[in-house]
Parts: sequence; structure tokens; C-alpha cells
Amino acid sequence: MIRSWIAALALSLTAAVNVHAKDLPDFTELAEKQGPAVVNISITQSMRTEASPFSGFQGDEQMQEFFKRFGIPMPGFPGQNGGSQPEYKSQSLGSGFIISADGYILTNAHVVSEADEVIVKLSDKREFKAKIIGADKRTDVALVKIEATGLPKVTTGDPSKLKVGEWVAAIGSPFGLENTMTAGIVSAKGRALPQENFVPFIQTDVAINPGNSGGPLFNLAGEVVGINSQIYSRSGGSMGLSFSIPIDVALDISNQLKSNGKITRGWLGIAIQEITKELAESFGMKNTNGALVAGIEKGGPADKGDLEVGDVILKFDGKQIMSSADLPRAVGATKPNKSVPVEVLRKGSEKTLNISVGEMPSDPNEVAQSNKAPVKAEPNKIGLILKELTPQQKKKLNGKNGLLVTEAQGAAAQAGVRRGDVILGLNNTEVQSLEQFNKQLATFAKGKTLALLVQRDENTLYVPIKVK
Repeated sequence: MIRSWIAALALSLTAAVNVHAKDLPDFTELAEKQGPAVVNISITQSMRTEASPFSGFQGDEQMQEFFKRFGIPMPGFPGQNGGSQPEYKSQSLGSGFIISADGYILTNAHVVSEADEVIVKLSDKREFKAKIIGADKRTDVALVKIEATGLPKVTTGDPSKLKVGEWVAAIGSPFGLENTMTAGIVSAKGRALPQENFVPFIQTDVAINPGNSGGPLFNLAGEVVGINSQIYSRSGGSMGLSFSIPIDVALDISNQLKSNGKITRGWLGIAIQEITKELAESFGMKNTNGALVAGIEKGGPADKGDLEVGDVILKFDGKQIMSSADLPRAVGATKPNKSVPVEVLRKGSEKTLNISVGEMPSDPNEVAQSNKAPVKAEPNKIGLILKELTPQQKKKLNGKNGLLVTEAQGAAAQAGVRRGDVILGLNNTEVQSLEQFNKQLATFAKGKTLALLVQRDENTLYVPIKVK
């Protein structure tokens, strides 16, 4: 009696386990078919050790050795101790995936945008040196190219059809472990993140770790629906919160980079903020929908279109604005010079404005190299390629003039000047224009030493450079 009862119980438990197992997805076919289209990306970047804040203290050499062992550049600024600082190579890893059989690969901008050399390793162990076609930091999407044909490529899907709770899988190189697959579910869609205004992220609980960046997110049909871009972590490892760029957003960016070498976005020239319950109450609003205009750039498209501070934008070009995060995406996707209707709530009354959308100024740190082989600017006599600042960049410098370093070579690079620095002055003369700077630079003979006033982030310092 007892034996038959135990046997029946065991049989029912086995049946339950089998039924449960049938409900779980099988990723084996996905891994076999899509794995070969996922690549490992390694980058090399030239770094320069910087002056130590511990200089002059006992144990300075030991402190520098500690930083070097862990691959951390010493805090400070180039040239603080006089002369140039030694250079070393920094290496990092990421992932990517092949979108065309002739070698175009999608990855993250943060993986490759500062790279001196990009190496792509395929699943069959072949390695190729890659060319960066372009990288857009605003969406964290980059397009690179290797010289190869007949490559396996991914199939792309429709992220709008994803449902919360749906199974998804990632393939990448976490911690350099190539072709690693992890799986989970879609946790949320259209997620807005701070400072990330142009991407409606797909949130998942798929285990994403350093090295997964730039790799694909697949649905169960084996279609790429996103690029793994960010994680939320207090430890540096996966905590079950990862964010992917929808593949339709990424493909739009890659197509622009491929055909134009740059990204064109619409722009209004406004500062906006989220509408809280308290703000909605003060404006006499029934809900918190819309984007509150908190600032308007003088002379910008919004200013010319009669938008006012305090307006609440409810609709843009027919698209309802439910939260402030919806507006940058809608504006950014609009072609510059297009006149669009903008519905606003102003002092309790709704009205419609017609605003001609402008073109968003280029990000000074955006990498964009046209595949149409444009004429490359030549470095000046100290090895710098410079360009004028945009009005928006000058605004960040409180109206100061300056020249943005787009490339540093030769004497300037050896002295510690690098891409992204802003040149504010030459010796005791403030920079007024590129033409004025070049004329003054021409007066320095070979062997003479000049001093550049350089701003990097919030720091300014004179950097001495000997003309070679």
C-alpha cells in the first residue's frame, strides 16, 4: 500500500517536472545559429601617465607603481612636473555583431570611440583590424568595418513587438570569455535613463557584465532586438538590471553613419523638466502629462517659434508627450528645417504653435568618419588639428573663445595635450580664432618653447611645448 502510494507520488512529481521543463525555452538552436555572427572586440588606446598628487612625499614611486599595476592613470594634469610624461597602452574588451556579410559590425560607441586600434575576433578565431566608420555617443551606437566577405550575419527583429515577461538572450564576451550566452526576461520597455534622452531602453534581467557591451540581445525567434549597453550595479557585476538599445534605433544611426559619416537630429534649443504632481497642481493641470519648458536658448528655433518659459508641451508634430523623456526623442527624430505643430498649455489655455525645427549642434566628442574619404585636415607645426567652438560649446566656457583639439600628434601629444582639450591661449594671448592662432604659431621658430593654456573638464593649466 505504502509502496504503491510512493510510486504514484514519484510518477506525479516526474510528470510535473516534465511539464515544467516543456514550458521553459530551449536556447540551444539560437546559440548554434547566431553565435557565429557575434564577435569579440578588443581595443588599444594610448594613455599618458600624469603627474602624481603625491609628488614630493616619501613613497611617491611606490604609489605610482600601485597605480600602474592596476592600469589606473595617475590623477593630475599633463606637464605639472615639467616635460612630457611616459606613454603606455591601455587595452579593453567588448562585443559586437555582424549585420552584413561584407563586414559591417554594430557595437557600442563607448567600446571603440577612444580607440587607437580596434581588433575584431570572429568565433572561428580569425582576427581582423577594424575601421571605425562612426560612433554616436548620444545613443552609444558605433559602426565598424572589417575587410572580409561571406561572413555570417544576424537577422534583426522588431523591438516594438517585444512584451514584458518575454524570454530574451544575450551573447557576448563578459570578462573576455568569448561567445558566452545568458538568458532572462524583458523587465520593462521604453525605459528612460538620466542623461540618456534619445534611447527608449529595453530593460531586462539578463546577466550582463563588463565585456558584454555592444553585444546583441535576441528574442526566441533568433532575431536581434537590441544592443546591450548598460547595467545598474553597485559591485561592477550583474545585479539583474541591464539596458539595451532597441535595434531599430541602432540601425537608423548606423545607416546615417554609413551614408553621411555623421548624425543629423532635430533641435529646439530648450531646457525641459518633468512635471511633478505639485507642479501640475500649481499650473491647474489635471495630470502630469507633458514636458515643462524651463529655459529657452536665445535665437534658437523655440525662441523664434514663440515658445515661452513655463509652457507645457503636450504634443509635438501630432505625437502625444506623456513625459519629458518623450520630447527629445520626438524632436531628435525630426528632420531639420521641418515646420511642425507644437501644442502647448500656456497659463491654463491650450494653443498651437508652428515651429521650424533646427539642426542639433554636433557633439564635440562624436566620432564621425565619412566612408567617402573626405580630405583630412593636416596637423599644425606642433601636431594639433583644431577647430572652432560652436556657440553651445562657448556657452559652456561662459562665452570664452577657444579651439577644440580634434587630434593631437607630435610635440603637443608628447607634452600631454590630447583630443577633447580646449586651447584657451598661446603664451599670454587669448585665443580669438583659428586664423589668429595659426598666425601667432607661425612666429615661433624651431627649438623655441611656447605655452598653451589648456582646459580639460574643469581644470586649466599651461602646457609647455617645444617646437620641433
